[in-house]
Amino acid sequence: MRKIFEYAIRQVEPYVNWLYFYHAWQMGGKTEEVRKNLRRDAEEMMRMFDSSYHTYAVVGLYDAQADGDDLVMEGYRIPLLRQQQPDPETGVCLCLADFVRPVDVGIADKVGVFAATVDPMMERVEEDDPYKRLLAQTVADRLAEATVEVLHEEVRKSLWGYAAEENLSIQQMHAEQFQGIRPAVGYPSLPDTSMNFIIDRLIGMREIGIHLTENGAMRPHASVSGLMISHPEARYFNLGRIGKDQLADYARRRGLPLEVMGKFLATSIVKED
Repeated sequence: MRKIFEYAIRQVEPYVNWLYFYHAWQMGGKTEEVRKNLRRDAEEMMRMFDSSYHTYAVVGLYDAQADGDDLVMEGYRIPLLRQQQPDPETGVCLCLADFVRPVDVGIADKVGVFAATVDPMMERVEEDDPYKRLLAQTVADRLAEATVEVLHEEVRKSLWGYAAEENLSIQQMHAEQFQGIRPAVGYPSLPDTSMNFIIDRLIGMREIGIHLTENGAMRPHASVSGLMISHPEARYFNLGRIGKDQLADYARRRGLPLEVMGKFLATSIVKED
């Protein structure tokens, strides 16, 4: 099952996580007055955006099984990476595939695949005003993330419905108190941006206006993609730096040359002396 959504800015604005907005502006040591003024400007810009722009999302919910460290769904094999050091809480080296039923169980699980973005013009307004242009870019980033928050809530409560009785405040959602996780491409447990090429084949990012560069980066920049996993014990983790052995194994499973895979994972590979 695959579905596309279009949201008005006013629909997603209540889901904006302002903590990350302030972090993007490095507001840690600023006064409350400065923070209030910045938020006022951002909210004013969102009201302006609401009359002209939208945000968009696409999600696919597919039968899936774990085969070792790979996910298998819709005829695709999605290789994943495993932590190099044991997780401090679980004591094991985690992989996202651990939270999906293994193929030898004989019962299909389900995994969500998603992407969200904004109207590209949102990132290009006020090009002659450095402050307003940066404000527009950070507002667009937050609206893309807020769109995923709205989408994930709808997936949990109705579209997939595995948490139909959920009744969380937006603050609780920001604190990730919902069941399951939604690891995003480029983040610690899913660092390989070339994963976007597989996600694009699964859900068709272009239909919501996302285009991929040769390195798998998304355009508009204010875009998010990743997986949705429902297992109640699923958790985020930091992959850490992988060694040559795991890089070689991952390249083999991806069917890509070692040197190509090394470029995609350059920041996640153990540095040699």
